[in-house]
Amino acid sequence: MSWVTLLERFRRGDRLALSRLLSLLARGERSDEILGRLDPTPRGTRGSGSPARVVALTGGVGVGKSSLTGKLIEAVRPAGTGGPPGLSVAVLACDPQSPLSGGALLGDRFRMPSQPDDGVFIRSLATPGGQGALAEHLDHMIRLLEAFGFDLILVETVGAGQGDTSVRDLVDVVVLLLQPETGDDLQWEKAGVLEVADLIVVHKADLPGAANVEAQVRSMLALGGRDAPPVFRVSARTGAGIAELLDTLLAQPLRRKECDRADDLLRLARDTLTTRFSRARTAQDAELQGLLGRWQRGELSAAQAASELLRLLAQQQGSGVRDQGSAGGPSSLTPDS
Repeated sequence: MSWVTLLERFRRGDRLALSRLLSLLARGERSDEILGRLDPTPRGTRGSGSPARVVALTGGVGVGKSSLTGKLIEAVRPAGTGGPPGLSVAVLACDPQSPLSGGALLGDRFRMPSQPDDGVFIRSLATPGGQGALAEHLDHMIRLLEAFGFDLILVETVGAGQGDTSVRDLVDVVVLLLQPETGDDLQWEKAGVLEVADLIVVHKADLPGAANVEAQVRSMLALGGRDAPPVFRVSARTGAGIAELLDTLLAQPLRRKECDRADDLLRLARDTLTTRFSRARTAQDAELQGLLGRWQRGELSAAQAASELLRLLAQQQGSGVRDQGSAGGPSSLTPDS
């Protein structure tokens, strides 16, 4: 079956077509053609018009990412008939790649819901070593799931270490899982994943030592010099803390949407200042470069950077108009056009 036919069936909500298109994207085949024909404004499955929320669950090996994923699915899906419809959920589970077959080792799937549910889609992805705990072409697959209309997309990484921070660029929320009896393993968290996490979960909180781990984490965060993310104690086995975690998770801002808008605005402003004015190194241009640097270093949020950018553009435009109307002739900031 051709990819064009698959895409037509995909638009009609065919889950088999979705699965086959994901396979093409996972292999890096026909990506430009497929993604180029997707709806540019994805909407939730229920037609609410809300974009999908993409959440990464990351942490060390054995911390319980799949178990927690299963509990989150149960929490957002309807418990029975006659109740609220719940959120549709897609899971991209990045599993270690088999050294023999090259496929994904599917052990984690046994910890997720297995009963038929049209509102749940789970896909395991083989993840080679050295991929930052992520499967290849993951960004393309997320876009496809968004276009299909899922409300919540959960990305489960392979057991992650301190350098595995690249997932933050692909998702709205990063949830880092730790567990009791972690001990010195917390050292590898300090300089990496801990710093990019939006929410931190001390998982398996029914085990001894959970309170100690939480205290260690809060102590580390206090030394970081930034607003500390929320910390939760959660147990997938007992269900403790699941509801509170889910409420906070769903209330987090859609970072990708905010950054996309701010990126576009910053690029537009930079191009405008470069092409519209013949003298590129004005005082305003230097201020713009400083603004960009502060935003890139994380000293300003995307919204704050965009607001400052509008102010700089207004000043630059006003300066050009005043100089053109002066008696002394054209300004040194004379527009090229």
